[in-house]
Amino acid sequence: MELERTALPGMGVSYTFATAEGQRVGVVAHLSGRRDLISYDSEDRERVLHTAVLTDTEARTVAQLLGLPVFVDQVAELAGGLDGVEAVRIPITAGSPYWGRSIADTRARSRTGASIVAVIRDGTAIPSPTPDFEFRSGDAVVAVGDDAATGALREVLING
Repeated sequence: MELERTALPGMGVSYTFATAEGQRVGVVAHLSGRRDLISYDSEDRERVLHTAVLTDTEARTVAQLLGLPVFVDQVAELAGGLDGVEAVRIPITAGSPYWGRSIADTRARSRTGASIVAVIRDGTAIPSPTPDFEFRSGDAVVAVGDDAATGALREVLING
């Protein structure tokens, strides 16, 4: 499967792919953390047929249904009990400027105020990764902070 990644400056990132049956679908990952599921016309690759805007809870539920680790939901529920704190999951793609680099290279906490509390790799949570932990394509960072901090970290990990 070929996954198209398109940066949407000031908005987020679009991920689009074709299913084995030729249906074109995508996800827009907004910098705010919002997710949109998109289906495209099979005749016109750019024509959007439907967009489903998902809340954080809905996006986590869909992710869980698709087989992503429950660990992220547990961290999100814990953070949900703390006013102004949220837990987010940020993918590391092959196009990320931090692919193949260490957590220390991101200077995440000093640059954004968000804390990287885990990395999910191959469906397994790696809690409290060390500063020398190197990211690979397919990893997902689990970070905790306020909305501005996690949004800034998302921007750093996606665009540098």
